Amino acid sequence: MTSFGITNGPAPARLTVGVVSAGKVGTALGAALERVGHVVGAVSAVSDSSLHRARTRLPDSQILPVADVVGRSELLILSVPDSELAALVAGLAATEAVPPGTIVVHTSGANGIGILEPLTAQGIIPLAVHPAMTFTGHDEDTARLASACFGITAADEVGYAIGQSLVLEIGGEPFRVREDLRPLYHAALAHGSNHLVTLVVDAVAALRAALGGQELLGQQLVDDDPNGLAERVLQPLLSAALDNALRRGQSALTGPVARGDTEAVATHLRVLGDLDPELAAGYRALSLRTARQARSRSELIEMLEGLS
Repeated sequence: MTSFGITNGPAPARLTVGVVSAGKVGTALGAALERVGHVVGAVSAVSDSSLHRARTRLPDSQILPVADVVGRSELLILSVPDSELAALVAGLAATEAVPPGTIVVHTSGANGIGILEPLTAQGIIPLAVHPAMTFTGHDEDTARLASACFGITAADEVGYAIGQSLVLEIGGEPFRVREDLRPLYHAALAHGSNHLVTLVVDAVAALRAALGGQELLGQQLVDDDPNGLAERVLQPLLSAALDNALRRGQSALTGPVARGDTEAVATHLRVLGDLDPELAAGYRALSLRTARQARSRSELIEMLEGLS
């Protein structure tokens, strides 16, 4: 590779890519690489859903056993669940299936290049390239990669140059993550994205209960409509809150906890408890965390601590 894809220099060399396996992440990355001229020659797929993704997202790629995918790839993407990665690497090393000089990329957020050591000892170029993005299995996955950040861990500057080049080619933003800090990096992303989903789903459930059966401009509310009134009410509020938090940090906080309004928070806990005790427990835990960060009134913190 001779360029990072954003200069006027020569274009990076085209690589023959193999994907193991045809999950949401692997097929999205494969499709993104094909869009910039690389060739996904082969992909492994077993389940019906994986086969469908391989055929629809990578229609020009052959669907082959893992050993055949590995043997014909200059760039090998290992995109399997974290719990399966070590066993896959060990199996490939035991059979010496990966030719020396192959660029081997795994997409696990929690792992660095240490997990690739059995293959590194056989002469491959190890890379951990993790897209900081959530994947649904739909067409938007590939499009979102063009605006995503990618956490890269490599063994040396050559590895970092390769990883950064690949990410920049598909429109992403690369950044380095130290090997020993990959678990903390992954925990931060999981906390932000996974728990946000839980928070939003809980807020939608409570708002649906509060608005159920009412009308909006004469249109009857459908309680189980996933794009109903509750979602329309929350969307601009949550978007603004997220934008404010990312721009201004703790100073973006508003609402009863920020004001130290013990009575309002106690009322929230009561009505949420009537609706769903587990939802109320989540509200209490987040309120306590928020109150401590915001240095709210001691009465509020003591009330929340007393409910734990």
